[in-house]
Formats: sequence, structure tokens, C-alpha cells
Amino acid sequence: MDDSEPTPTDAKMHEELRSRLRDIERLLEPGRKVVKAVGDVAQPAWQQVTGLESRVPVTGAVATAIVLMSVLPSRVANHPRWLLPGLASILFLIVLAVNPMRATDRSRRLRPLAFALLTVLSLGNAISAGRLIVDLVRSQGLKDPATLLLTGAAIWTTNMIIFGVWYWEFDRGGPAARAMAVKRYPDFLFPQMSDPEFAPPDWEPHFVDYLYLSFTNATAFSPTDVLPLARWTKLTMLAQSAVSLVTVALVIARAVNVLK
Repeated sequence: MDDSEPTPTDAKMHEELRSRLRDIERLLEPGRKVVKAVGDVAQPAWQQVTGLESRVPVTGAVATAIVLMSVLPSRVANHPRWLLPGLASILFLIVLAVNPMRATDRSRRLRPLAFALLTVLSLGNAISAGRLIVDLVRSQGLKDPATLLLTGAAIWTTNMIIFGVWYWEFDRGGPAARAMAVKRYPDFLFPQMSDPEFAPPDWEPHFVDYLYLSFTNATAFSPTDVLPLARWTKLTMLAQSAVSLVTVALVIARAVNVLK
């Protein structure tokens, strides 16, 4: 065993290690965003360790989806009417009670509850959409054009919100993993990622970006400015586009037919 004293080189390495640890501690401070230079090129914020994004916008969107599910006409609503909206509301309140806001560790523990809530919302909206589509194909059910259009819009909007939250929850491992820069390669390519000149150095995708992605995919039935890179993103966007296309086409066609 070598009992010799540390060399100047060892002392320098230890000091560099301590300095890096201090840098990591500063980066982990809540809400902190730091633009770091790699060589002569500034490393964008979405590739760095940053503060966890606030869940307030997501909370508002999910609350909207629960309300829209609760006010659907009895013809297309799930029965008993209170079951899925009630279960979603309970999960929503639990998530809201333990909402980490900007705590990375608590955000990881919150994910199973968030997934359960999204699953309930997805299941309820899928059943309602299925009921509506069957009624439209059979020329049964809702006869009033205004009610028909409002019902279709509610289901479409709920679908758009749910997919937006799913994209936000899964891109690069979720909000906590993105804040810790765990994954190097993104699942979605936003324009600001491909050309940093279009955005400030501290830019990184937030929930509103994923909601916009979901909205454009549901209206254009294809990617617009945000490109899916991972296979799961392509399949998920394909499913959303298919549901949106069928719902919109049938609702509009039926409404026009009723108005004649």
C-alpha cells in the first residue's frame, strides 16, 4: 500500500472535482437556468441541468379537461356519469395536494399519480368519442346542430389537452428528467433546437409548447413546425391525428346534413 503524500497533481484534481460539485449544486437550485459554454459554443439551456418547470399551466389544462368531460350530454357521456369524472377529480386533487412545483425528487414520485389521472381522462374521452362516432354513423342521437358541434368541440378539445400532457410527460423522460438533462437526444425537435438563433440561450420547451404541438397535430393531421424523432412520438401523433380526423369529419358532416 502506497502511504506517500498526495502529489500536486492529485491536489489539483481534487480541487477541480470539488469545484464541479459546487457547480452542480448551484445548477440544482430551484428555478435556476444557466447557459454554459462548451468550447467556443454556448450550450443551450435544454441540454443543461436547469430548474424544474412549474406545473401550474398543466394543472389548469387538466382541470379544463375534467370540466369538459363532466358537461357532455348524457347520450355520449360515460355511465354512471359521476364515475370517471369523479375518479379523475380525486386523482387531480391528490396530485394538486402534493404538487412539487419545482422539487425534482417529488416530481418523480408524482408521476404514477399523474399517469393514473391521464389514463382515466384518456379512457373516459375515448369512450365518449366512440359513442359519438357510433351515433353519427348510425344517424342517431344528437339532432340539434349546435349541441352536436359543441359536443364534438368538447371531445376534440379534451383530446387535444390529453395528448399535449402526454407529450409533456414523456418527452426526454418527462419534466424531471429534462430538468436534470438525463437524455441527450430529444424525442421532439422544436425549431429553437435546430437553429439557436431563433431563441434566447435560456430557451427550453415548456408545457405551452407541447400543447401547441398537440393543437397543430389535431388540426393539420400531421406535424407542422415540431418534428417527431422517436418512434413512440410518431405512433402517438398518428393516433391523435386519426382520432381527430374521424371526429371532426363526422361531426361536421352530420351537422351540415341536419341543417339541410
